Amino acid sequence: MTHTPAEPPNPFSRIRIRVGALVFCGDEVALIRRDRAGSVHYTPPGGNVEDGEDLVAALRRELEEELDLDVGRADGGDLLWVVDQRVTRPGPTPPPRKLHLLYRLHITPDVRAGLAAYEHDELPDGSQDIGVIEWIDHRETTGLPLFPPIGPALAALPDPRATVADAALDAVTDETYTWV
Repeated sequence: MTHTPAEPPNPFSRIRIRVGALVFCGDEVALIRRDRAGSVHYTPPGGNVEDGEDLVAALRRELEEELDLDVGRADGGDLLWVVDQRVTRPGPTPPPRKLHLLYRLHITPDVRAGLAAYEHDELPDGSQDIGVIEWIDHRETTGLPLFPPIGPALAALPDPRATVADAALDAVTDETYTWV
């Protein structure tokens, strides 16, 4: 009997879903700044949906974990954008295809005053990665190293409550993005 080598895994054959939120207080939006050796990048608060978890429940959980935000104290919750991510990244594990579902919420200055200033993300080795919560005018996000790369779309909103014609933003691929 001959042994046929297994085919390499098909890139992007697994799909993960990430929920995130653009939490606005007036014209400012909450973003998490992560400082890395030689780079800085920003992300909207959020995270991966756990197996079997409801999308809204995942969003509630992530915002509680990262911002100390009780979603019941916010207005909105509408799905604003979807970003399809198919980007190769370093390491032996084939990268998943990730769908980023970005919701929009609005809070008052009183609610904002009670939110976290730092986000603590536990790493596999038990240490913590600490992100800084920054409030940035949404119109000034075009040039930010923001992932998913929604800065231009965010900056183009005439108003944080403006409707968008199409929720699907451009896909993030190896041709349009280089993993940092």
